[in-house]
Amino acid sequence: MYSVVAEVRRGEFLESVHHGAVLATGPDGAEKVRVGDVDAPMYPRSSNKPLQALGMLRAGLDLDGRLLALSCASHSGEDIHVEGVREILASAGLTTDALRCTPGLPIGEAALRAHLAGGGEPAPLTMNCSGKHAAMLATCVAGGWDTATYLDPEHPLQVRLRETVEELAGEKVTATGVDGCGAPLFAISLSGLARAFGRLASAPEGTLEHRVVKAMSTHPEYVGGTGRDVTRLMRALPGAVAKDGAEGVYALGLPDGSAVALKIADGSQRARPVVMVAALRRLGVDVDADDTLRDLATAPVLGHGKRVGSVRATL
Repeated sequence: MYSVVAEVRRGEFLESVHHGAVLATGPDGAEKVRVGDVDAPMYPRSSNKPLQALGMLRAGLDLDGRLLALSCASHSGEDIHVEGVREILASAGLTTDALRCTPGLPIGEAALRAHLAGGGEPAPLTMNCSGKHAAMLATCVAGGWDTATYLDPEHPLQVRLRETVEELAGEKVTATGVDGCGAPLFAISLSGLARAFGRLASAPEGTLEHRVVKAMSTHPEYVGGTGRDVTRLMRALPGAVAKDGAEGVYALGLPDGSAVALKIADGSQRARPVVMVAALRRLGVDVDADDTLRDLATAPVLGHGKRVGSVRATL
């Protein structure tokens, strides 16, 4: 099912490898890169969030710009993220007490240090998915749906979101699980995920799809955070939409409809951006012309606190 997609070299010595599956498609949907079984069901994890955000807009959510980007986020827990979540909830007449996401600490290093230094503990507000949950709650208020049970897979909101994922992916959800944040999680293939991101990224202006893409690409700091690879990637590729996910998932769509979807089999995050940049190179993106993309093309292997090797893609 999976093939080697990255090598870990300490000096010139091959220390280990990462297996995975990768699909890169051109503007017409034609396959440019296919590694591993890209048609097998898998959980996209947080890479599903832009698709879910579209479903929420279709169901009546009234967000745009930075707050819509935050609804697609796995945010770092910085002040702009926490205050943005409060703002989404307040717009729906709700408080943080309505959040049902799993209590969590900020995942951004600086935000985590500041939170702990101030005596902070794990809380739903600082959990990285709180933007999505706030948007889900606001959608429930807009639709006149119960807010206490919004995480139930059979809740009207979740039914709408599943239908939107299926429509964009061009395939049926094959399994429904529980994500780390407590929300329903819909299994599709990497092929379906690539189709979905290609359709989102190439949607014409004036559509709800384009509204999601514009929000994320204009405000990438709300999708990830300071120093995060997903934020840096979207800044380096104007008009692109990208979303990282747990267990080594990554998806990206370019304005011309090209797309990449990948999963690192062991769930490692270090190989994820490395393989993404390699796939972009295969799509014809001039990776070497941009400092950020060149930097993301490898990941450091450290020895005694210094770089002594690197993680490199094998695509």
